[in-house]
Amino acid sequence: MFADYTNFPFYATIVSGTWLIGALLIWATVFMIRPVSGKSKLGAILDASSVVRTPAGRVTGIAGNVMVIGGLLVFGYYLTFLWLGLGRAPMRTLGETRLWYSFFLGLIGYVTYLRWNYKWFLVYSVLMAVLFMMINLISPENFSKTLMPALQSPWFVPHVIVYIFAYALLGAASLVAVYGLWLEYFRTFRMKLLQLADNLVYIGFAFLTLGLLFGAVWAKEAWGHYWTWDPKETWAFITWMMYLIYMHFRYFHPKKIRTPLWVLALAFVILLIAWFGVNYLPSAQSSVHVYS
Repeated sequence: MFADYTNFPFYATIVSGTWLIGALLIWATVFMIRPVSGKSKLGAILDASSVVRTPAGRVTGIAGNVMVIGGLLVFGYYLTFLWLGLGRAPMRTLGETRLWYSFFLGLIGYVTYLRWNYKWFLVYSVLMAVLFMMINLISPENFSKTLMPALQSPWFVPHVIVYIFAYALLGAASLVAVYGLWLEYFRTFRMKLLQLADNLVYIGFAFLTLGLLFGAVWAKEAWGHYWTWDPKETWAFITWMMYLIYMHFRYFHPKKIRTPLWVLALAFVILLIAWFGVNYLPSAQSSVHVYS
């Protein structure tokens, strides 16, 4: 089936369904275990690293993995053929960037689950990815194949794709922050969660920095200046600084818990403002970054 914007609801339904079912099946395996080394079932739910799965658990886990991978493949197919059908990268409007954000968030959630076996993280990542797909379904945009001259640049694709990938990584880190704050205030926080947040932020910050550099080179080529303190540029810089503050705080205060978690949660709010909130500011109406 050809992929375009008219049949996005079809693909969104398939991807959302397979991801949600797959994530729930993987989550269900925490109840199909035999704890070892004195670990309780509650401990296995929060960190299933020292358990033995029952035969039913293994089958359920395989089915869940197949569903999640299937959703990723379908989403990847849609984005690929959407790109080919448009004759340009589908990254021009906010709606198009939300597609990539959803895809990357699902991918990051699954890779993180494979690496650290955090089932809760996969479930939360999938839920957020589906939420952004639903936003596109509820508020469809008028999509066009044309690109304004400034976007007809070789820096367009690397700048946007690197930024959205960074946003997805940092969005995943925000899930860790929210979950960590809940554990800190209502249960028992584990420092391994901050280590996961650190890993996500370090990689996300690297891509965020690359995005800033690519954007500066693109701006020089398109408008003759590397940096003009455009509203979008300003908020992008504030976002970059927030995650830099988080990393510095973690380095100098490795034992602190609540403060870095709150900084990480606040940084994601700033990120959302930089991504699409700034578009609604009066000062942004003359911004060169408002394309849609």
